[in-house]
Amino acid sequence: MTRILLTVAAMAFVTVLTRAAPFLFFSRRKPPATIEYLQGYLPPALMTILVLAAFKDVAWAELPHGVPEIAGAATTALVHLSKRNVLLSIACGTATFIALTRILT
Repeated sequence: MTRILLTVAAMAFVTVLTRAAPFLFFSRRKPPATIEYLQGYLPPALMTILVLAAFKDVAWAELPHGVPEIAGAATTALVHLSKRNVLLSIACGTATFIALTRILT
């Protein structure tokens, strides 16, 4: 039990540290150009990787031909574009994917 508590405490500490690091390092000075560059290009790159990872194991030649995955991604995008709420869009897309997976397979 002690080992689990220490592991959770270490993970919590590292999480707080990574969240606080930008404020600690750049509160009094401007971030370097590399950080500014990454700030602009990293989010779209990570989203692209996540989308590709979501579709990598889809068996396009077999039923249901990726319908749950495509519908889930489309639902996520549409809800996000209309509501601008990340949690709501992820929840709706996940619910769509799970429901269609259960119905179609």
